[in-house]
Amino acid sequence: MKENGQLTVAQKEILGALSQIKDPDLGRDIVTLGFVKDLQISGENVSFTIELTTPACPVRDQMRENARRAVLSLSGVKNVDVQMTSKVRALKSEEKDKLLPLVKNIVPVASGKGGVGKSTVSANLAVALAKMGARVGLMDADVYGPSIPTIMGADTPPTSENGRIIPPIRYGVKIVSMGFFVPKGEATIWRGPMLAKVVDQFLGSVEWGELDYLIVDLPPGTGDVQLSLCQKIPLTGAVIVSTPQDLAFNVAEKAILMFKKLRTPVLGLVENMSGFECRHCGHREEIFGSGGAQRYGMTNDLPFLGEVPLSTDIRTTSDEGRPIVESMPDSPSARALFRLAENIAAQISTLNMGGASTDRPEIAEIIRPSQNEVRIRWKDGHESGYTGYALRVACSCALCVDEVSGKKRLHDESIREDVYPLSIDPVGRYAICFRWSDGHSTGIYTFEHLRELCPCPTCAGKSNEERGNVARHAPARCPEGGT
Repeated sequence: MKENGQLTVAQKEILGALSQIKDPDLGRDIVTLGFVKDLQISGENVSFTIELTTPACPVRDQMRENARRAVLSLSGVKNVDVQMTSKVRALKSEEKDKLLPLVKNIVPVASGKGGVGKSTVSANLAVALAKMGARVGLMDADVYGPSIPTIMGADTPPTSENGRIIPPIRYGVKIVSMGFFVPKGEATIWRGPMLAKVVDQFLGSVEWGELDYLIVDLPPGTGDVQLSLCQKIPLTGAVIVSTPQDLAFNVAEKAILMFKKLRTPVLGLVENMSGFECRHCGHREEIFGSGGAQRYGMTNDLPFLGEVPLSTDIRTTSDEGRPIVESMPDSPSARALFRLAENIAAQISTLNMGGASTDRPEIAEIIRPSQNEVRIRWKDGHESGYTGYALRVACSCALCVDEVSGKKRLHDESIREDVYPLSIDPVGRYAICFRWSDGHSTGIYTFEHLRELCPCPTCAGKSNEERGNVARHAPARCPEGGT
């Protein structure tokens, strides 16, 4: 609906309203990013599509509603129809396009040592992305200990057609593994050149087709397979998996340094087996410690992608060949893995879209001085202290705040004063999500929102009424002198 190649006045007005909506990962508005497609105006009716960079966007519904309300607020608009789609952006690389032109992103999952659950994370990550609507492949490059066929319950081996390997599909994921080709009970005893040849075949001889993400489960350490993969084809970025203790990250650091030397970006760190929560009494035991990934990431300026609990259900579903995100999608462990998939997809989008805006507050460290207290140290040096109650009643999810009117649905008096977060998980690089002791877990707290909630009287952007409400339930000491 352009006149002489120019936008009409109505279109300009609508795009102006939509320019107030920002992609939370990229920090730029959806008009500038080119996300608004197929804008149509018919009298009082407006329709358009928002094309995101990944189907694994945790705030797609919120973005749709914000866009709808922004346009509906314009004079003369009565009805607004917003469709949400996604188009995963690809790593731009001539070398990749020569070997795998239809695969947009290749993401290795690595660890410095064995026994940290890397293959389990890889399998669940692949299935989670597929369930969200992405086209996904899973390449098991752990030649010496291929476990992906077992975890995925893939009993049917690949077939061959015109000299190409046709991978089997399980839970919507295309799979290739050395486990399909080595007879059961036999060991793989190969040297470097043979390992490199396997990598070449898995990349160049498999009919992967069109994929948004090819997840590569690497063997532990920094050996021939890792070097061959990095040298053979440009990788979008690597995911590093470790258990929580500092000793494990001392070993995982070798994998991080290897990827940096080979000029492969590190998408972030995953803390696996992070705490065991009793299913009967709810008590949480930090068997391997906690917070190692977050501490290492903050010290070395690497994203913390999330933590996955030590769970009997993860173990049993993996042994049964039914990854927990498929067999128990509503369990706390599965939800943690879905968030992990969202965060990795967000990191990939940010890299491929040229980085995120840096004009927003960023968290340097999250500290838990006590069960119901959360303290945040910001990268600009500011510190904020909150009680669990103050954060819980400030939740802005659709269950707590009406999305249309913006009025609060949650009655503060219905929340117990001793409510506390069971876990704190990152959402991209712009927000965190709490799982609360009262069972609530749908709220996403952006860094801007958290900064506004700081009870310190010197923090800007808060009314006296808001400041008083939060301060009444804040810790006794505020770093900036508030009470």
